[in-house]
Amino acid sequence: MVVLGVDIGGTFTDFVLFDGKGLKVHKILSTPHNPAEAVFNGIRSFGVLQKQMFIVHGSTVATNTLLERKGAKVALITTSGYEDVIEIGRQARSSLYDLFITRESSLVPEDLRWGVHERVAATGEVLSGVRKSDLKKICIELKKQGIRSVAVCLLFSYKNPANEEVVAKELERLGIHISVSCRIMPEYREYERFSTTVVNAYVSPIMSKYLTSLENGLETKNIRIMQSNGGSISTRAAKERAVNCILSGPAGGVAGASSIAKLAGIKKIISFDMGGTSTDVSLCNGDVRLTTQTLINEMPIKIPVVDMMTVGAGGGSIAYIDPGGALRVGPQSAGADPGPVCYGKGKDITVTDANLFLGRISAEFFLGGRMTLKADMVSGYMEHFAKKLGMASLRVAEGIINVAIANMARAIKVISIEKGFDVRDYTLVSFGGAGGLHACELAESLLMKKIIVPKNSGVLSALGMTLADVVKDYSKSVLLKVEEKGYGDILDLFKPLISQGMKEVLSEGIKKGSITVECSVDMRYVGQSHELMLPFTKDYITDFHGLHKKTYGYANTDYGIEVVNIRVRVIGETRKPSLKKEINIAPMKGQSVAKKTKCYFRGKWLKADIYNRNKVRTHSEIKGPAMMVEDTSTTFLPPGYICNVDDCENLIIEKK
Repeated sequence: MVVLGVDIGGTFTDFVLFDGKGLKVHKILSTPHNPAEAVFNGIRSFGVLQKQMFIVHGSTVATNTLLERKGAKVALITTSGYEDVIEIGRQARSSLYDLFITRESSLVPEDLRWGVHERVAATGEVLSGVRKSDLKKICIELKKQGIRSVAVCLLFSYKNPANEEVVAKELERLGIHISVSCRIMPEYREYERFSTTVVNAYVSPIMSKYLTSLENGLETKNIRIMQSNGGSISTRAAKERAVNCILSGPAGGVAGASSIAKLAGIKKIISFDMGGTSTDVSLCNGDVRLTTQTLINEMPIKIPVVDMMTVGAGGGSIAYIDPGGALRVGPQSAGADPGPVCYGKGKDITVTDANLFLGRISAEFFLGGRMTLKADMVSGYMEHFAKKLGMASLRVAEGIINVAIANMARAIKVISIEKGFDVRDYTLVSFGGAGGLHACELAESLLMKKIIVPKNSGVLSALGMTLADVVKDYSKSVLLKVEEKGYGDILDLFKPLISQGMKEVLSEGIKKGSITVECSVDMRYVGQSHELMLPFTKDYITDFHGLHKKTYGYANTDYGIEVVNIRVRVIGETRKPSLKKEINIAPMKGQSVAKKTKCYFRGKWLKADIYNRNKVRTHSEIKGPAMMVEDTSTTFLPPGYICNVDDCENLIIEKK
């Protein structure tokens, strides 16, 4: 079976194919009007029978649906009197002192929120069943309004889902998509549970339509979808729970970066994924870190996802002048269409245009020579843009790069310094089509000492998807004081979730011997409003005190402790490409240079060598200024930096 990883980005769609002998890569422009079109075109380019393929696919369909507000028309059914929980939200605000802040409107307008008379107590006791008369009236209204998707979120359903299941059973007769909170996120905190369920209801019909068109257009049914938690699921499961795929592409990148770093013997890394539209950064201490605290457009999505930070700084990010006359970059992007000015259709200067103008991108070798860049067009537009700022064109181009780097450095500080990690102890793993162009300057601004640029770094997210196992996450709120329950009692609570997970992973074609189970808990001191997630072991109480001290600087063994949620992760191991180290190859004497060029760096024009990365041997040493070009990306090596090629053909970059 041939394994193919596919990652649809805002600008390019990436492909990595493993045929049992080696890796083949490809990158083409995305097709925003129909994302599946780029997938079909890319797959055809490999000349491999689709029936032989096992495809793992990461997509921005769910993400863009949410960000662009192009989801399904959604209704919300909840306990009478709680219709506006989704609108009220929490007291916390992202911009506490902004007097002119405006909130995004709810995904469900007021006239599409209905309450039913029912009640479940906080203990889980059903005080009042669902009135069937209420449901009949709501079903009539749903048909009249042309509702395609419904979110069902009743009070305390995480304790007892009986009433929610009654509502869901009645709605199933309508033949529409139904998202039930007890199946999506059976945890306490109404707003987060409501929000996560509504988001799922909003994006799932769109995701379902896309995946159906993908299945119909391909000759194989062996398709898996990348999730935000670093694992993959079947298309059937993704259609029902599209909220799990909101950050699927970036998650694949973090998984790939972590695997490459481990092979190189490095545990502490910060992954730096700079694509055409955005940059995603994540901190890993040996393993990919997960979080359940995710906000997208101020909407909480409380499911396990790879812990990362995203900023609107990519190769296609547009440079502009703000009302105060300052130079800004992003988050708006030129995308794939019209794209940067150098693509031939764009009219707004982007980060990619600035790099080309400064000579840090070779128009001849871009995308393996398959795409011709318009350097003359960039010069004209750059001069026009520079006149608006009253500055020299070269200075403006460098300014665009510097602003973009500052934006990305700020994101890395959020996931590292602000959480108590010393960024200087970590290695920067740079990938994405534009990552290698900025990795050295970004690392220097953060005082990071080492950089790794993997082979085929421009498609590393797609490679990460081919490495993904089948992963299913389950959770349940228990709200137990540890002095009232022992280790064995809490362990028993995991058993129903483990049983459910094993059953579902087995149904995805995974053999029992290839399945592992991980249990974790969300814990806090009694009276706190926030929790810490940690593995559930016999020493879980001691572990909690230690984690609390590391995170917040203190711990108090006299305080009562509460287990808020229990979590189960069931992992089914899949067949994946081998990333074993290559046999050592002696370096060539006098490394061949593809071309010599000039580039502008910090106020000076410099002579630089352009190397064809595919022809550079392992253990070679290259000194900056230089450019390493390959089909999917370019790595810029400024003066003062040395690059060594390791056994896995990674570029190991350090400052002299």
